[in-house]
Amino acid sequence: MALAKLTNSFRCLLQRKQSTQNCLHTSALLSAWQKERRDPKGWLRYNKVIYPPQSLNEQPRPAFVCHQKTNIKYSPWKMWYIACMVRGLSVDEAIKQLKFVMKKGARYVRETIEEAKELAVKDHNVEFGSNLWVAESFVGKGEVIKGIRRHARGRYGKVEYFHCHYFVRLEEGPPPKHYYANHPKEPHEQLHDWLNNMRKRKIYNSL
Repeated sequence: MALAKLTNSFRCLLQRKQSTQNCLHTSALLSAWQKERRDPKGWLRYNKVIYPPQSLNEQPRPAFVCHQKTNIKYSPWKMWYIACMVRGLSVDEAIKQLKFVMKKGARYVRETIEEAKELAVKDHNVEFGSNLWVAESFVGKGEVIKGIRRHARGRYGKVEYFHCHYFVRLEEGPPPKHYYANHPKEPHEQLHDWLNNMRKRKIYNSL
């Protein structure tokens, strides 16, 4: 009688364990049903745009190339700082600066810029690869893999593995002096603005 009770309880434990195993699935194969990766495709379409011919009076349109690196295993919030750092720099200066950035994402940004530099010379009629500057550099959120991490006392915690996309556009020509419109002014420019503001003052209700 006691042996029968033990076998019944053991069978119940096995069934409960199998039911929990069937319900929980924490591996990366959860997204295996996707036949193809959903990488962004719109950014590379700018390379295929055919512009009309220009007249002699127009300013020559500079050549450019768009490139991207998708689903980088790195946080998009950390990559944003690196992407902002290289904006407005020449290609050689951006690559030089990224070699001294001790972050994981700097290597991916440097590889993307070097690949775009090669594509510009090879496919986009750019004569000198060093005559390029970073016109656009930004980050997008990529795939997020969700899972469960086992904790003590039968509890669990949610885990999210973030990926990011990096986009860059190189443009032919020298880089601008100031990339941003609200750039920090020089001391003599600040003094000139202050004097103009002082001269514009008006004393109300005075003679």
